[in-house]
Amino acid sequence: MKQRQREKYYLAFFAVLFAACFIGSFAVGQYPVSAGDILQILWSKAAGGTAHISAQAEIVVMNVRLPRVLAAALIGASLSAAGICYQGMFQNPMVSPDVLGASQGAGFGAALGILLGWSYSAVTAGSFAAGLLAVALVQLVARFVRQNPVLGLVLGGIMIGSLFSSGISFVKLVADPDNTLPAITYWLMGSLASIAMEDVKFAAVPILIGFVPILLLSWKMNILTLGEEEARAIGVNTGRIRLFITLGATLVTAASVSISGMIGWVGLVIPHFVRMMIGCDYRKALPASMLLGASFLMIVDNFARTLAASEVPLGILTSFVGAPFFLYLMIREGKHA
Repeated sequence: MKQRQREKYYLAFFAVLFAACFIGSFAVGQYPVSAGDILQILWSKAAGGTAHISAQAEIVVMNVRLPRVLAAALIGASLSAAGICYQGMFQNPMVSPDVLGASQGAGFGAALGILLGWSYSAVTAGSFAAGLLAVALVQLVARFVRQNPVLGLVLGGIMIGSLFSSGISFVKLVADPDNTLPAITYWLMGSLASIAMEDVKFAAVPILIGFVPILLLSWKMNILTLGEEEARAIGVNTGRIRLFITLGATLVTAASVSISGMIGWVGLVIPHFVRMMIGCDYRKALPASMLLGASFLMIVDNFARTLAASEVPLGILTSFVGAPFFLYLMIREGKHA
């Protein structure tokens, strides 16, 4: 009973934290906008009315900050959800959303598009397609390891991810060092500086589609923790569950990376923190990871906008926060082992 109360308490806390971060993020920036004005603008737009606020404040909130806050929330929730799904599926707490090469594939697609001079929307679409292609190749490779499908996915992910990482390095090698190379490098570090509402709409569709199988199969991920043989013994088709979870996690990861660049540590650290608070029941740990991951990335993005005169890439900040915290978790778990 105490465990259930604890789970409900933390879920409620994560929901309140998400709401506070979502509203508070609109107030962060060079142009000051009060909380009251923000709520009035958002409410009037949702209700189809007109806010009696200055036009400049409305433009800042709706055209600049709204796409950015929505993108940070979607990407944080997506990477955290993909991370906890992969960790549960592979029974390995060190697994992150790029285990099947989706991030590396998306990075290669974007780098190639920038090298070829594609438009911003074409780069985003190419990045998303390349991320899906990478995971499709991993699935193809895994078919040749029929005795151990999980091992086949891991080995295929390492191989395909390495190939696409090499492709990124080659593109950077041949890129123009004055113009193209800096653009590729900055994109790979991850940023929401140039995000627009069209990008959010583009990514929202595959992300929401990917969330469907992940959330519907969350209770079956608990069965996967029993092991391959035990799960099959009680009539669970582990191959089908793993396929649907992989498809959902791939969609959300590729869509996120396609509009933000490569942002590390979110899908690795947040699931660990959630399991410490709530436990390993994926029916509760999965939505909790999504809420906390969204809140975390919104907070990090707020710092990215305000720490320096020029914006700091998100990938740098998430590494500064994630790496020390992950080290703390390792030391903490080692003491309790």
